[in-house]
Amino acid sequence: MSSQLWPYVTPGIPDELFENLPGIPLTQRELRLLLIAQLRLTRDSVLWDIGAGTGTIPVEVGLLCPSTKVIAIERDEEVANLIKRNCDRFEVKNVQVIEGNAPECLQEIKLAPQRLCIEGGRPIQEILQAAWQYLPPTGRVVATAANLESLYAISQSFSQLRARNIEVVQSAVNRLETRGFSQTFVAADPIFIVSGEKLD
Repeated sequence: MSSQLWPYVTPGIPDELFENLPGIPLTQRELRLLLIAQLRLTRDSVLWDIGAGTGTIPVEVGLLCPSTKVIAIERDEEVANLIKRNCDRFEVKNVQVIEGNAPECLQEIKLAPQRLCIEGGRPIQEILQAAWQYLPPTGRVVATAANLESLYAISQSFSQLRARNIEVVQSAVNRLETRGFSQTFVAADPIFIVSGEKLD
């Protein structure tokens, strides 16, 4: 599926095409590609994106896999509305936005996930352990960590939950930018992408 704003079948929408709000995280294009690759989506997956922020992952996945059902979970009403606007911008129809606080709101979701993407939330261990119980065997979790404390919390949770096939990738992305009269490479903030599977 494609849209007038992004008429391509491959992911990688430029960041500036998304509507955003000051202070609301936007997963940068290169990190998005790594994250989507780690999700290992099937044609008809159900994906829960917890802490969906600007909605870049739901939009990219919604376009890439039109038969996939994406549940974008965001606690803030203004941010949830931003996700809806970005879905409308790209004509994405297979994303449902749920305004609620994870993990409490997870029990209200009627579709169980085959894939979990956890991009935010301060109680990351609590969110991960609560969301894990909805995941079927062979389900997959991908979580991001921007600091050592989050990385440790995710790693500890994976150990307690006995996740299998754990992979950790750290991004190292540099973009060419014009600064004054010269062009220079500017590093994007490094992010850890941690993935694992639920195997009984």
